[in-house]
Amino acid sequence: MVAWSAGQLCLAAGHDLTYHHGLELVFDGPVFVSCPASFHDPTFRAPSPDEILSINRHLGEQPPVVVAFEADAGGQEPVSCLIAAERLEIVRERVLRYWREDAAPGQRFAPWVRSPGR
Repeated sequence: MVAWSAGQLCLAAGHDLTYHHGLELVFDGPVFVSCPASFHDPTFRAPSPDEILSINRHLGEQPPVVVAFEADAGGQEPVSCLIAAERLEIVRERVLRYWREDAAPGQRFAPWVRSPGR
């Protein structure tokens, strides 16, 4: 999880998150989030009928996007995760997670990265 506000939840994925990530799942208007703040190796799946029913009961209607997955959160068993939102955007681009003077023009930095002197 790299960003979470009232209007947006952003999950990042990559081979080595120390330096950069290459995939973002950007949930606009998240209305239900049930997952730990940190997890690894998610395995996405279709939400079960019970999960859909639970969200519908909780929200009073079915949101446009419901995503379910199992992930390693550091425990002995994978944890089931569920996210419901108004919209999902999948962004594939390299996002640097630290400042680099030699970054290519237009290269995007993660929101928390600040250039020296800022």
